[in-house]
Amino acid sequence: MGPMFALLWVLVGILLLMVFNLRFKMHNVISLLVVGLFVAVMEGMPLDKVITTVQNGLGSIYGHLALIIVFGAVIGKIMTDSGASQQIADTVIRKCGTRYLPIGLLFIGTIFGIAMFYEVAFLISVPLVLNIAKKAKIPYMKLIIPTVVGATMGHSLFPPQPGPVALVAAFNADISQVYIFGVLVIIPALVCAGIILPRFIPGIAEMPLNSMLKPVEEIATEKLPRFGTSIAIPLIPAIFMILSSIIKPIVGAKSMIGEICTFIGSAEISMMIALFAAMYLLGIKRGKSMQDMTKTMSQGISQIADVLLVITAGGILKQVIIDTGVSDHIVNLVSGIPVSPFIIAWIITAIIRILTGQGAVAAITSAGMVAPLVAQFNLNPALMVLAVACGSNTITLMYDGGFLLFKETFGISMKDTFKTWGLLELTNSVVGLIAVLILSLFF
Repeated sequence: MGPMFALLWVLVGILLLMVFNLRFKMHNVISLLVVGLFVAVMEGMPLDKVITTVQNGLGSIYGHLALIIVFGAVIGKIMTDSGASQQIADTVIRKCGTRYLPIGLLFIGTIFGIAMFYEVAFLISVPLVLNIAKKAKIPYMKLIIPTVVGATMGHSLFPPQPGPVALVAAFNADISQVYIFGVLVIIPALVCAGIILPRFIPGIAEMPLNSMLKPVEEIATEKLPRFGTSIAIPLIPAIFMILSSIIKPIVGAKSMIGEICTFIGSAEISMMIALFAAMYLLGIKRGKSMQDMTKTMSQGISQIADVLLVITAGGILKQVIIDTGVSDHIVNLVSGIPVSPFIIAWIITAIIRILTGQGAVAAITSAGMVAPLVAQFNLNPALMVLAVACGSNTITLMYDGGFLLFKETFGISMKDTFKTWGLLELTNSVVGLIAVLILSLFF
């Protein structure tokens, strides 16, 4: 089968996904499975290999991400219930004052985006921000945009979030480089999308708020956990991962200390340590019983069960693309195009994101296609992680979960959603890619 035909069946499969989701409102898990099977058969994969590929695709993602997603959801729930999220918001706003509120909210959004699953970060931060906008007498959308910009970029770019963790594994990237380059990529994206963009969106001050959200019930300030504790817990995984990848080259990866660093610096173990810290410092130390913490954990897990299954199912199509050799065909097709491989990776990911409406699924599927580009063009794997991550965080259409969450939460029109959510995502994504391209000139 020629490379064009091989690619054609993948594109047909992605369009089928769109039809299943939009026309038939099929559950994402079923549609991803059906499309994976369709592409495998049309690419000529022997039938006795198809089920093995499906199992490997599910297992590769579930094995990497299940615990991370579960731990992330529980940490987010504990932070909300204990008031740690409120403490972070209150302190940053107090320090920033009205003038620098958007900058403070960019910071809050980014921290929440790194620490929690995106929908959780959104639903926790929005009531806080609506309260702040009311108190400060500022049009609410001027503060919502920077908060959401921070949350989407933090969630898309940095481990231990599912998309970046899967990309780090797919490209065998150095996690400390992902964090260091990620900071250099996220800053211009945050400034452009969160600070500059809201000044140019027409009618932003008059957007109606038809929200069904109740104002958040604020916990009395004296009952909140300390700011240092509140901010440290979501940052624990990042700190352990960075320290691990700095210490290992010094002591040697095969030494006892190196092996301990590899263990503690893994996404799963660092997230588990953060979870234990949250349970003790935000729960047990503040008078909660272990039974209370177990109940909180069950509630947190039940809220993300659907998300976990959808992301896992995204691994099926990725594995089909790898096992049928389509990824090699794509490399052969694009290697002759006189454009940076980072741009090609970004475009492929952005197209999958637009068609499927799933950021993490787009990142995981695209990774299967573009991973061979890293070796072929001798690219920095950390920069490829960030290019694909930016592509997975681009403008979305009206069937995308993030688009609908934004629209329905504020009760705004489709047009206003495109003007706000659509433009902030596009700006995030394009500015992020430009930053990656500039870094690629030096690294």
